[in-house]
Amino acid sequence: MEKNTGPISDLKKIAIVGPESTGKSTLAMMLADHYNTNWVREYAREYIDNLLIPYQQEDLNRIAKGQIAAEDRLARPANKLLICDTNLIVIKIWSEYKYGSCENWILEEICRRKYDLHLLTYIDMPWENDPQREHPDKRKYFFNIYRQELEARKFKYKVVRGSIKERFEFSVSEINALF
Repeated sequence: MEKNTGPISDLKKIAIVGPESTGKSTLAMMLADHYNTNWVREYAREYIDNLLIPYQQEDLNRIAKGQIAAEDRLARPANKLLICDTNLIVIKIWSEYKYGSCENWILEEICRRKYDLHLLTYIDMPWENDPQREHPDKRKYFFNIYRQELEARKFKYKVVRGSIKERFEFSVSEINALF
């Protein structure tokens, strides 16, 4: 992959967010491959895979820090574009849903960290069972929460729907419009 030789401020950042089992990771991989750039994997997957007990609210703080560290580490060598398979909005929503609150530092980081576009994945993909997925019956609920969060913060976002091919083509079109 070609190194980004310009200032990191030239970097465009895309965050893919949405409910569980809506193709976020697949889309992130496809986009990174298409643009020959880095993608930031969902740190929560790796972290939770290594836990011996169910995660707790304090684990969400560690996950948030790990997600930030991975994003920062992969930003500089990215090829003009960084694809983020999730961001802190996901952690905020899970923390508030599961524990009734979110740490202030996470809320502050959400305001501080800027993305050029959020791709909000719709729930029109079939549910795939996974030990880390918790709420197959609440995908519409969470989709609406994500949309409300993005709108309340006035973040630029587009809803991504359809087959993975349609999602990919739509996302490429939206990302190309940023350049």
